[in-house]
Amino acid sequence: MAAADHPSTTAVATLRRRLIPFLFLLYVVAYLDRVNVGFAALDMNRDLGFSAAVYGLGSGIFFVSYTLLEVPSNLMLARVGARVWIARIMLTWGLVSVGMAFVHNATTFYLLRFLLGAAEAGFFPGIIYYLTQWFPARERARAVALFMTGTAIAGVIGGPISSALLLLDGTWGLHGWQWLFMIEGIPALLLAPVVLRRLDDRPETATWLSETERAWLTTTLATESRPRPDAHHDLRAAFASPRLWALAAIYFSIVLAIYGVSFWLPQILQALGTTSSATVALVSAIPYVAAAVAMVIVGGHSDRTGERRWHVALSALAGAAGFALAALVPTSLVLSLAALSLAAMGVWGTLGPFWALPTAFLTGRAAAGGVALVNSVANIGGFIGPTVVGYVRDATGSFAAGLWLLAAGLVVGAAITLCLRPTNADPR
Repeated sequence: MAAADHPSTTAVATLRRRLIPFLFLLYVVAYLDRVNVGFAALDMNRDLGFSAAVYGLGSGIFFVSYTLLEVPSNLMLARVGARVWIARIMLTWGLVSVGMAFVHNATTFYLLRFLLGAAEAGFFPGIIYYLTQWFPARERARAVALFMTGTAIAGVIGGPISSALLLLDGTWGLHGWQWLFMIEGIPALLLAPVVLRRLDDRPETATWLSETERAWLTTTLATESRPRPDAHHDLRAAFASPRLWALAAIYFSIVLAIYGVSFWLPQILQALGTTSSATVALVSAIPYVAAAVAMVIVGGHSDRTGERRWHVALSALAGAAGFALAALVPTSLVLSLAALSLAAMGVWGTLGPFWALPTAFLTGRAAAGGVALVNSVANIGGFIGPTVVGYVRDATGSFAAGLWLLAAGLVVGAAITLCLRPTNADPR
């Protein structure tokens, strides 16, 4: 049998064609509904009289409920199956996202952002866990990177779409930011029933795989999930693992940076003198384009070499350098865009190789709970990042100190990554 026709080759190729584009689409919709408040804020803050501190707290409060419900949500997904649970998540977050159009004061802003976090809790770790049920270990960094480019692509397409929606200001008596929330929440509602029809819970039930591919994939995944001396299958043992908590700390630094910049990027650019909200929304797509390219390149290289830790650490350091440069050139739009693009490439470049680390030593129920724990603890950074940047902005009148904070967090994350002891599943 030719190498190209071997089940290991054809099965993985089939998985990539069937699963990754659809999961990617779901994540684009999820991430856009999570961070579109950054585009809406260009006009919403003025219309509702929100200070930077109010906006920062409202943006970050999403992660309070999101963090509290991550682990129970992912354990429920492992019990009832990804198909049903992801469809439920999408339906509820779509409803709340549309409801964001009816924000009229700080209290309703905080409440709806809190409910959005509760509705979406479990989606991302659920997909990461789902990918471990389909992709062999040596293919996961690339699979995760391809899936997670959704966060970057959401920024790329979110800019032009949000720009166009903001121009609807005054149509039927609604503000542009209200149109933005309503229209961008609808795709989640439309995709929820598609999830029920399209997703299979496990390879054993996938009729779109050939019998040979299904047999090879089932055998390979079963072999990888067998108890190993360096792996955790029991949920309690996984939660007691220092390695798991170290990974949570690393991901905390990554998430701190991702949301610290995602929620504020449009306003950072607006502060540089680009006053048109529609223009700002368009320009803000540039760093996300760079991030998407970096994710695919870094994730693919990590899989080819089998190396994870240095890919995470060096990417994090590149992100730190980008934030530091952005803080040093606060008055130049071109230089700031270049620096923020470098920061985005570094931060998003960590994601593929990072998520190959916990899934290398967690199996079974421990993988579902452990991945959710890492994501849930780390997403406290999603609350702290935008909140602190908002308070610092109000206190200093500048974003520079906030950018230095994000850079420092990434340096700490890189240091922890390099201190991790290699395991048999992650030999380098």
